[in-house]
Amino acid sequence: MVKASVWAGAMIALLATTGCAGAGSDSSSTPHEPRRCFWSRDVRNFRVADSTTVNIRVGRDVYRLDLLGSCPNLNWTGRMGLVTTGSSSICTGSGLGTSIVSRAPTGRGQQRCAVRSITPLSPEQVKDLPRRTRP
Repeated sequence: MVKASVWAGAMIALLATTGCAGAGSDSSSTPHEPRRCFWSRDVRNFRVADSTTVNIRVGRDVYRLDLLGSCPNLNWTGRMGLVTTGSSSICTGSGLGTSIVSRAPTGRGQQRCAVRSITPLSPEQVKDLPRRTRP
């Protein structure tokens, strides 16, 4: 009898916890844009805004990549790539697992710069970018 009431109490606690978690994750309670994903091979152009921000063009879309820290000398590279771990596609939101890879400042080897976040830009935001930072 005691085991049955402990089990029932545990189930009620589990259902109550699950119910609260579900209510907080309802899309109507926190409006946000759904995640958009792309392949690194579809990136057509990039422009470095500063040592912590890179704008990329994927087809007709433009995304802002905010880096985890300063990534020096990105302006001096003619080539760079995006690599990701854990998935074959790159999605908006957290940049966890995504890095920019370019030549090291010395010209030998590579430098990797971790991406903190990936944000899609609206056509108006792209239009407002300074010309030198528009991919």
